[in-house]
Parts: sequence; C-alpha cells; structure tokens
Amino acid sequence: MYMKWRKLNRILHRDLGYFFTGMILIYAISGLAINHLRDWNPSYHVEVRNVKFDLPEEYHLITEDIIKKEFKKSGLYVEDFKKFYFPSAGKIKIFIQGGSISVDLNTGIGKMEKLTKRPILAEMNYLHYNPNVWWTIFSDIFAVALIIIAITGLIVLSGKYGFKRYGIWLFLGGLFIPIVVLILFYY
Repeated sequence: MYMKWRKLNRILHRDLGYFFTGMILIYAISGLAINHLRDWNPSYHVEVRNVKFDLPEEYHLITEDIIKKEFKKSGLYVEDFKKFYFPSAGKIKIFIQGGSISVDLNTGIGKMEKLTKRPILAEMNYLHYNPNVWWTIFSDIFAVALIIIAITGLIVLSGKYGFKRYGIWLFLGGLFIPIVVLILFYY
C-alpha cells in the first residue's frame, strides 16, 4: 500500500507539474512585473516628450484644423489626432492615438505621453488580472493544482533528504519569512 501511494504521489506531482509549468511561468513573470508597479508600467511603455505648439490663448479660436496644422509643424502624425478639450483655464488636452498631449496655452509648451504595449508581458499581465469568468475558473483549478504540487513535492523524496529529516527545516524556514513580515508590517 505504501509503495502504491508513493508511486501515485510521484505521478501526480510530475504530471500536474508538467501540465501547469506554462501557467507557473506566466504567473511568476507577470507577478514579478506587477510587484514593481510603483517603478514602471509593466503592460505599457510610456514615452514622454516635450512639444511646442503655437496655439491661440483664447479658447474659442482653437479648432481641429489649427491643432492639425500644429501637428504637421511639430512632426506629429495628423492621423493620430482624436479630439481635444480644455481641462482648466489656460490648458488644452489633446487626445491622440495611444496617448495625449497637455499644452499650456500661455507658453505653448506641452508634454506628450504616448503608450505602447509591451509585447508578451502585457498579455501575461492581462491573464494575471483574471479577465473573465472562464479564466477565473481555470485559475482556481490552477491554484488547487499548485496546492497539490506543493504537498506532493514535500513527500516525493524519502530517506536522508526526505521531508521528515531534511525538508522540514527548509519548509519551516520558508514559512517563517511570511509570518515575520505579517507580524512586522500587517499587525
């Protein structure tokens, strides 16, 4: 009976591990990226560039045609223009394909922010945020599989380097760190 259980344990650990390796990598890589949200945008590259526009200071004189002429003078693509509005006195915000331009009408100095998707990483992050019900169900199955992989991994080896003699200390060390962090920063 003991040998059958050990064999079943190895099979479960191996097969679930193989099947979910792609998901483990996706969640690990996007998790690393998302952990550093305060340092960067993991899904988009943000390009910030200064621009100079010669727009009238009076709101009522600014039209779409005038803005498009300024685009041409600044070397911007006219096709990128979407729309504009005035968020506050002396300011205009121009929406463009993939970003926006904020201009101070008094100085003509503006700041353009343009977003471009980070290939592969943006898609990984999308999956990490559970985009729909079916993906949430699959993610729940994945979470249960991770629990099984972790438990079966604890008892895959026996003997000198098995869980009872060697692994228990590493397991407790790994458990100790999050407990200390919770005590120090949560409570």
